[in-house]
Amino acid sequence: MKKTIGSSRRNFLYQSGLAGLGMTLFSPADLLPGSSSKPTTMPDKNGKLGIALVGLGNYATGQLAPALLQTEHCYLAGIVTGTPSKIPTWKEKYNIPDENIYNYDNYDRIKDNKNIDIIYVVLPNSMHAEYTIRGFGAGKHVICEKPMAITVEDCDKMLAAQQKAGKKFSIGYRLHFDPFNLEMARLGTQKVFGNLKKISGAFGFKAEAGQWRLSKQYAGGGPLMDLGIYVVQGMCYTSGMNPIAVTAVEGEKTDPVRFKEVEQSLSWEFEFQGGLKGEGSATYDALTNFLKAEAEQGSFELKPAYNYGRQRGYTPNGDMQLTPVNQQAKQMDAFALSIKNNQPSIVPGEMGRRDVKYLQAIYEAMRTGKKVKLS
Repeated sequence: MKKTIGSSRRNFLYQSGLAGLGMTLFSPADLLPGSSSKPTTMPDKNGKLGIALVGLGNYATGQLAPALLQTEHCYLAGIVTGTPSKIPTWKEKYNIPDENIYNYDNYDRIKDNKNIDIIYVVLPNSMHAEYTIRGFGAGKHVICEKPMAITVEDCDKMLAAQQKAGKKFSIGYRLHFDPFNLEMARLGTQKVFGNLKKISGAFGFKAEAGQWRLSKQYAGGGPLMDLGIYVVQGMCYTSGMNPIAVTAVEGEKTDPVRFKEVEQSLSWEFEFQGGLKGEGSATYDALTNFLKAEAEQGSFELKPAYNYGRQRGYTPNGDMQLTPVNQQAKQMDAFALSIKNNQPSIVPGEMGRRDVKYLQAIYEAMRTGKKVKLS
């Protein structure tokens, strides 16, 4: 089974000609400057925890690896890839020894590598569950990119594997470490401008044909899984509440060939306690990017909201005057500290499971045309 899945992934990527596994919102220049089964030996890690990136697509290449040059509590110790041609560049750029380089067939041998403490799963959505579970099986702590999985059932299996392994688990929710999004959460939850009356958000870009994100098998859905999850998150942390019901509608398919397997766009409305409404949308056919909260004493907003950097914030008192950070560096450092201090991640697997439940409820509401209640 392991070889079949690994081979399937490699075949898919080769056939589609796809080198990237993550969305490119900005290039690294836009960020702040900043296999053997035997135990390996490396220079002293200076107290840093070693991270192995599983999947070397655009997000790992353009964001995570450069961020690991800026981290204080972790570093890039190893890689897992099904593309041998990528190995020389990564070895040279990040000084990765041969014994810390794995492929999808010998991935489980990583359990014997004492220099790798954390697995970071950066694969297509449908593969998150398998490689997370195998990572826990290897006795490593795990970060899994969002969405945590395609189904709630897979999320439950991942959490069970974590519990069995007794390791830490985190989801790649980088915006919980971004000062602009943290300010939205502060303004909303502390009711700085009074009670919230409405929250809205949207995220979209144009996805080209041939990308894995347009394959339901690999993505599990369309822009909701990839982009809408940011809006769902934004509504929850800005309000400090979880939705209790949802309705949703699919947008018109103007390109049924490109969007044969997944939705082109969709919109939904959350209901929260106290009558608060949350209006969200996600699309693969237009550029949109904002998170807005309307309160009794005025509105506050991020536009853009979900990028890897260059957020802009606006409040009734003027523009947000905040210092940008490298979100991924802060995210990975925070997880390393949670391991060192034996504390849970602030973006744990349980949060990832919650969000997958919400995504599936939105799809159910879109499919049935009925309101779906959320516990």
